[in-house]
Amino acid sequence: MKATYHKHILEFKRPSGTSRGVLKTKETWFITIENNGKRGIGECGILRGLSIDDRPDYENQLKKTCDSINMGFDWLYIFNIKFPSIQIGLEMAFKSFESDNQFILFPSKFTKGKAAIPINGLIWMGDKAFMKQQIKDKISSGFNCIKLKIGALDFQTELDILKGIRQNFSESDIELRVDANGAFKPEDALEKLKRLSDYQLHSIEQPIKAGQFQEMAKLCELTPLPIALDEELIGVFTQQKKEALLKGIKPQYIILKPSFIGGFKGSNAWINLAKKQNIGWWITSALESNIGLNAIAQYTYLKQSKLPQGLGTGSLFTNNIKSPLQVKNGTLQYNTNTNWEFNF
Repeated sequence: MKATYHKHILEFKRPSGTSRGVLKTKETWFITIENNGKRGIGECGILRGLSIDDRPDYENQLKKTCDSINMGFDWLYIFNIKFPSIQIGLEMAFKSFESDNQFILFPSKFTKGKAAIPINGLIWMGDKAFMKQQIKDKISSGFNCIKLKIGALDFQTELDILKGIRQNFSESDIELRVDANGAFKPEDALEKLKRLSDYQLHSIEQPIKAGQFQEMAKLCELTPLPIALDEELIGVFTQQKKEALLKGIKPQYIILKPSFIGGFKGSNAWINLAKKQNIGWWITSALESNIGLNAIAQYTYLKQSKLPQGLGTGSLFTNNIKSPLQVKNGTLQYNTNTNWEFNF
């Protein structure tokens, strides 16, 4: 068995704003496994500045992993315990290799084109006019759940945008989620949550920066608005620490980005712990190409969550991999009449 890796830079169609800055490109890495004419493909979805494995020795770790491919998945998964994006790349590649179709990792009604996954429409940060136009476009294209990135504009401006949506669409018409990406300060976060709650929001992701354990626990206890942990889960590697985090903070929801938390094995561990504590969850992609998004979507469908998932990022790039994935009427679908074009 032989394994190789390949770097690919995804180019955004339009620079995309978050509270941590503007994204113009997204680095990703593909792992390919080959043996006797059979092939498996996986994607290591790293996000510089956010992934716990954003390290100078990242490519060297990829090389060591490919050189050791004959050690098998279980050994390599542990070998990459501090590199969750490589863990998921391996998990995809091995499942792809073992499958009759290298792009069908988790066969289901979804991959047969007979079922769809409800997703949220993602609104990127920008000036007020740009954000309003995005909202209008998402609603007209059939989304009934919208997620807004907040924390970069003046807070009152962001409240005005939410107010404008609610003046036209009730809570039963449009579900609203916001993602602060840790932009609020602990001392004024609760007051901001109270003001946000006036607009009947479903939830807010990561109101304050990760790692402020006591402050986040207090917020989750007092909040008038359900809180979803996102970045808080990154870099929590052991089962004991995962359990301690959920028991200590007691969030209303957790958000699972498989590329950040050790792939599907890592996601399963968090889901099992969340269920024990009656904590809700949903799954979100992390700007992977369609190779990674495909695997994550197939995995997500099998979980049969009733909540809209965060899987609508495949159309953001000018040079994505052509795939059967398509967003239609606020859902992610698998169009069996469209072929893959993967030439690496």
